[in-house]
Amino acid sequence: MPRIVLAALFLASLHSATAQKASPPMSASPSYSVVGKQVQVYTTAANTQLRLAATDKLTFQAQGQPLETQPTVFVDPNHSFQTMIGIGGALTDAAAETFAKLPKAQQQELLQAYYSPTQGIGYTLARTSIHSNDFSSAPYTYVADGDKELKTFSLQHDEQYRLPFIKQVQTAAGGKLTMYVSPWSPPAWMKDTKNMLQGGQLLPEYRQSWANYFVKFIQAYEKAGVPIWGLTVQNEPMAKQTWESCLFTAEQERDFVKGYLGPTLQKAGMGTKKLIGWDHNRDLMYQRATTLFDDPEASKYYWGLGYHWYETWTGSGMQFDNLRRVHETYPNKHLIFTEGCIEKFQFSNINDWKLGEQYGHSMINDFNAGTEAWTDWNILLDETGGPNHVGNFCYAPLIGDTKTGKLLYTNIYYYIGHFSKFIRPGAKRIATAASRDVLQTTAFQNPDGSVAVVVMNQTEKEQPFHLWIKGQAAQTSSRPHSIMTLLVK
Repeated sequence: MPRIVLAALFLASLHSATAQKASPPMSASPSYSVVGKQVQVYTTAANTQLRLAATDKLTFQAQGQPLETQPTVFVDPNHSFQTMIGIGGALTDAAAETFAKLPKAQQQELLQAYYSPTQGIGYTLARTSIHSNDFSSAPYTYVADGDKELKTFSLQHDEQYRLPFIKQVQTAAGGKLTMYVSPWSPPAWMKDTKNMLQGGQLLPEYRQSWANYFVKFIQAYEKAGVPIWGLTVQNEPMAKQTWESCLFTAEQERDFVKGYLGPTLQKAGMGTKKLIGWDHNRDLMYQRATTLFDDPEASKYYWGLGYHWYETWTGSGMQFDNLRRVHETYPNKHLIFTEGCIEKFQFSNINDWKLGEQYGHSMINDFNAGTEAWTDWNILLDETGGPNHVGNFCYAPLIGDTKTGKLLYTNIYYYIGHFSKFIRPGAKRIATAASRDVLQTTAFQNPDGSVAVVVMNQTEKEQPFHLWIKGQAAQTSSRPHSIMTLLVK
């Protein structure tokens, strides 16, 4: 054999041995089987009385290769992805004030409806604001004007409605609630516009005071008995709103975190708090991610990126591909949906079925793109879609009619419940795919081993299908305009 060939063979074998030594093969995933398991189906459907109702029990039978003419939802628990942190909603001033106006019986009904994992839909996640936002009765802060040292810092405002409300929510959630916080604007005197509303920017000379304000707030809430899991840097930093708002370009946010907020949190012993960037719509999130995460000095402080769904105001659809781009580019960062609601409230429209369908469509696609936590906006609003001090009235899953004392359920509540009730913290998303586009689907395996498969149908037609897992299939059907959770255990 020629020397050149021998040399080439030697180098090839050396390279192969080195590669194997550097990258040992991954062990195979434990095999999952549905043999002997049953499927409990829960359904919410338009033009029926079904609301998170236990409808069918299915059994699996052996089935080989499905045909193209057999509509199928494929689920593969042997391939898993992100871990669920939680699903929940925002505990705003508006929610707290509306709650306080309801009769005691309806207050307890709401707490159970949201936070009981058995009698309700099992919320485990919450967001609240650092002082006021539009869903407050009026703008306010926690310090006196011009108090750069924050010596006058006080939670007195929140002690009337919001903190007592949060305490009751904590109790209803079994003492465990993953809570994060967000500012809508610094105090007016810290901004170039001297106005908390209508955008404006943080003045450079107040960057340290504003970073200290975050720490003061977290310390005060935790002293009041409300543990804080994380925080976002700025709610909607690219929107000049008629309500509390403040503009940060990607570079300004990066530099504020790198030079002030990140080090200040670390110095205060809060380095383990989850710091979340962006907190705005999907449209610009990739550019924001590259600016924040490609800078090593800034990136080290960021846990991940938060996002909203309001990019539709431009006429765009929901841009789920932008989530995927961020997730595949920065797989070690985390994605959290921090806010979504349907705007332009009309009391006469609270039974519109499209309300819940928007939620289901978003949640399925957000989870499939790598999202680990999902937060609705206000958990409760009154019969006006408020209170809101600038008239930005919106829908919530539950409407508290303060005139009649009744608690009204929109189908948003049930659509969210198809996820939050059956996909628990610690669940891992598993591979799923449908052979028909009318069957929107995602799936998770819970810590107890149960598998929750969500299937949504936004069309006017019923769609029969098979749930197919590792050569076993169970036959069922998706009703028109419905969402179903198939719980395998």
